[in-house]
Parts: sequence; C-alpha cells; structure tokens
Amino acid sequence: MTQSATAKTSGRLLSLDVFRGATVAGMMMVNNPGSWSSIYPPFKHAAWNGWTFTDLIFPFFLWIVGVAMTFSFSKRVEQGADRNKLMLHTFQRALTIFAIGLFLNGFPFGLIFGHQFSWAAIRIPGVLQRIAVCYLIAGSIVLYTSRLWQVRWTIIFLVVYWILIKTVPVPDFGAGVLEAKGSLAWYIDSMLLSGHTWIAAPAPGFDPEGIFSTLPAIATTLFGVLTGHFIRSERTPQEKTAWMFVFGNALIFMGLLMDNWLPINKNIWTSTYSVFMAGLALNIFAFCYWIIDVKGYKGWTKPFQIYGLNAITMFAIAGLVGRLTVLIKWTGADGNPIALKTWYYQTFFLWIGDPMFASFLHSVAFMLGLYLIAWVMYKYNIILKV
Repeated sequence: MTQSATAKTSGRLLSLDVFRGATVAGMMMVNNPGSWSSIYPPFKHAAWNGWTFTDLIFPFFLWIVGVAMTFSFSKRVEQGADRNKLMLHTFQRALTIFAIGLFLNGFPFGLIFGHQFSWAAIRIPGVLQRIAVCYLIAGSIVLYTSRLWQVRWTIIFLVVYWILIKTVPVPDFGAGVLEAKGSLAWYIDSMLLSGHTWIAAPAPGFDPEGIFSTLPAIATTLFGVLTGHFIRSERTPQEKTAWMFVFGNALIFMGLLMDNWLPINKNIWTSTYSVFMAGLALNIFAFCYWIIDVKGYKGWTKPFQIYGLNAITMFAIAGLVGRLTVLIKWTGADGNPIALKTWYYQTFFLWIGDPMFASFLHSVAFMLGLYLIAWVMYKYNIILKV
C-alpha cells in the first residue's frame, strides 16, 4: 500500500500529530513564564502590529484543527455517516469546548482562596471559545459545501473583514482605525460584550478573541481544511511536499504584500495575519511531513505525539494549575501573604541571577511538568475526547 493510500485510509498523519504536540508544548511555554515582567522578546506577543514566535501558536492550532477536521469528516462520510448527525456532533463538541473556556475564565468562581468573582463581569471570549466557534462554522462549511465553495468561503471571510474594518465608520473615531481603541473590532466588542471582555486588554472593551476578529480566524481554520483535502489527494508524497512549500511560500509572500495596506496583527486577527500565518504553518507542516511521513525519520517523534494526544485537556489542566499557583497563598516570614508561584519561583529559579533566563527556565519546567501528566495519560491509555 502506498503512503498516500495509507494516509487516506487510516485518517491520521504522524506529522500532523507531531505538529500538534509541538504547538501545544509551545503554548505551555509562552503562557507560563516565571515573571511576566521578565520575558525574552520572542516569548511575548507583538505589542500591536507585527509578530513574534508567540504569535504563531494560536493560528497554528486553528490551522491544525482544520486539517484534522478534513481527515475526520471525510473518513466518516466515506464510511456512510449521515452529515446531519455529524453536524450535531460538531455542534455538541463546539458547545463543550466553549463551556470549558468559560469555566477556565471563571475558575474558581470565588469559592476558594479569597478569589473575587462576578457573573456580571466574567470574560466571555477566550482561546477555547474562539476554537469552538471556528470549529463549528468551519465544520458546517466542510460538511455542507463543495471544495470550491470552501475556497470561496475562505476568501469571503478575509475580504469581508478587510472591507468592513477599513470602511465602516466607528462613532467618534471614523473609519479605518486599526488601534485597540477606535477600531471596528473594538467597537463591536465594547457594544455587544460590555463588561465581559479581557480586563488586561490594551483598551477597555477590547478583546483579542472578540466577535468581529473571529471572521479571519475562521479563514485560518479553512486554510487547514484545504490543506487536508490536498494531502488526501492521489498525488505522490513528493508532489504533495513540493506543492505545500510552493503554496506556503506564496501565502507568506501574499501576506507580506498585504501588510502594506492592512498590517499583520494578531490582536485584531487581520486578514493579512491569517494569510501570513497560514503560509508559515503550511511550510512548517510540509517540513514535518517530508521528514516524518515521507522519509520515515520517526524515532524522535514520540514525545510530541504524547503531548498532542490530549491537546484540549492539556490546555485546560495548564490553565487550572497556573491559576491555582497564583491563588494559593500563605503568610510569609515577613508577615505578608506570598503566593505558591512566587515562593517556588524565588526558591528554585531566581537564584540563577539573570531574571530573564530564570523566567525562561520556569517556562521550560512548566512545559515539562505538564508533559509528565500527558505521559501518564498516554501510559494508561487515558484519552479525554472533547
């Protein structure tokens, strides 16, 4: 059986599992520094326009969701599954992911450690919430439209967002503002999600995972869907690899060109950002595909497979652990309250001397600690499907 046929019948690609695991590991590192005031530049989000290593993580994950969706849905449809039942399952899964995101935003709901909580001020958007919405909408497009229309919908989301954010006037600010305050994304979120946006946002009422900026994020997912269709085609592995690099570099070039009129910006997830990141994802995945699935160099892949096996679960566990280490406090020797994270960070990391390196080592340690949990789940065949 050829590699192409194997991928088509098995419904899985080792390279995709490895890419997912590496993305999850990267997510753990960038989300958990020892100190938010001591971070190497690549491990920070871009202040506004532009991008860093950290800005790769979220779009890569959405892109991976799209690729995996194509394999999963196509396999089930080919086996005779009813599209309406698949759509119902997609809706249920999206609802579950959204609910987990809301739970993480509110945890521990004012019940322990003096935590302050109010339903009137809980943040509604979030990373998992955006994944849920993108999964639901992209899934419905995959299930009920042709591949041509999937291409068209990708373009529609990108073009409509671009036109609206550049031409629709915002009261007191006018049209075409691309700042945290005054942009159409800010206006829609501040109107529809008033009091329920991210409190640490660069402007009150703004949310980086808000309503309007989800449109090009759906396109990011659909770029992954289209890649999935291409991988499942009858082309040879060599042809697939070559063309993925061609398409990936074409998208990168297109994103850099678009940047002259609509900046690459993760905060408002511009159409340019969506195109550029899809190109980067495609290039990196093509490299993984060539090394792992085509050339067969698989001996090093197991840790990444393990990390990506329970991706949503690991994200949720990381959020809970991170929150608890800040909330758990006791009275220190000086009589002042000290958080668990502050204590162990000062005790085990800051002695290094360089605060930037200490903070980075904490990120690595946190990522490795979460990997141990993922390894135990793998060892005992615990797969929590959301």
